[in-house]
Amino acid sequence: MALRLGDEAPNFTAETTEGTINFHEWLGNGWGILFSHPKDFTPVCTTELGTMARIMPEFKKRNVKVLAISVDPIDSHKGWIKDINETQNCTVSYPIIADPDRKVAQLYDMIHPNALDNLTVRSVFIIGPDKKIKLMLTYPASTGRNFDELLRVVDSLQLTANYKVATPANWRHGEDCIITPAVSDDEAKKLFPKGWKAVKPYLRYTPQPTK
Repeated sequence: MALRLGDEAPNFTAETTEGTINFHEWLGNGWGILFSHPKDFTPVCTTELGTMARIMPEFKKRNVKVLAISVDPIDSHKGWIKDINETQNCTVSYPIIADPDRKVAQLYDMIHPNALDNLTVRSVFIIGPDKKIKLMLTYPASTGRNFDELLRVVDSLQLTANYKVATPANWRHGEDCIITPAVSDDEAKKLFPKGWKAVKPYLRYTPQPTK
């Protein structure tokens, strides 16, 4: 059965470029990103792993751990990391799972049904401290992922987990949020002392609570 938002992220034990990990234990009480790659030494994925390596400080600021996965073995990963570091001007500092038996890929429904049976689709999972899946994205092989969008989504997820707000289209950290419809105006006066602008009764903008 396919995974859905709100499901518990399946736990697993796997070999990675930084040793054996138990996924849930490795996540601890923080947030996590698991992102998959079809195979090592592929051009688009090389740029993606390099981009992730360069912006890792931003994810660390947000208490987000990062874990990549490819179905190739450890030795192949280590050779690929050298290429990534060389061509992308970075240092890959996060673990990459070796999944030659496709155990993790199958757990997360990463095997593309219309492609080779060893070709994982390029998926991204954001997982919360409660080990629940908060976001899933799947990209075609020809389109590189937007890592600024992943940071934006993490900011939104972390904000909305703690405050009764939602974030509007194209929202970025620091911009106004929307008070959720379940919050009455009387309750909103207590929760949002900075006030709000009601465009419609159901559309109330308020400054970001953490700013």
